[in-house]
Amino acid sequence: MIRSKNTEQILHFRTISRQYSDASILMHEAIARKAGLSGTDHKYLGFLIQNGKMTAGELSKITGLTTGAVTGLIDRLEKKKLVKRQFGKDDRRQVIIIPNTQNAMKLLKPLFADLQKNSIKLINSFSESEILVIEKYFHSAIRVMTQTTKKITTQ
Repeated sequence: MIRSKNTEQILHFRTISRQYSDASILMHEAIARKAGLSGTDHKYLGFLIQNGKMTAGELSKITGLTTGAVTGLIDRLEKKKLVKRQFGKDDRRQVIIIPNTQNAMKLLKPLFADLQKNSIKLINSFSESEILVIEKYFHSAIRVMTQTTKKITTQ
């Protein structure tokens, strides 16, 4: 364990961070259930919407999901008309996943309405300098988690 000038403060911060992560998972699971999705399918749908169309192989590589798991994911999301498959022009074995953003937003937007409203209210309660500190933390935490993920998946 890395020693710090204030170990108690670090432990307290870790506890709060874990509580934030747990609350986020529970909220997203509840939203997913209400939308008729699994929590994992909901998060990967969001990932596809954010990143746009990609091949099934790319999704498998980025997420670490097996190709079979990606096929199941695509099957479930396609059945709900949230994505569609397109086959490669030069190689029909290549499957391109295209998110149906319009259908996804129609399904999910009402479930996120209160969260959006309350998040805006929360963000507006911070000063510009506080927001910069929070953004710095999130950017740094994302970098640490990304590095950790890469390290784990390449071992």
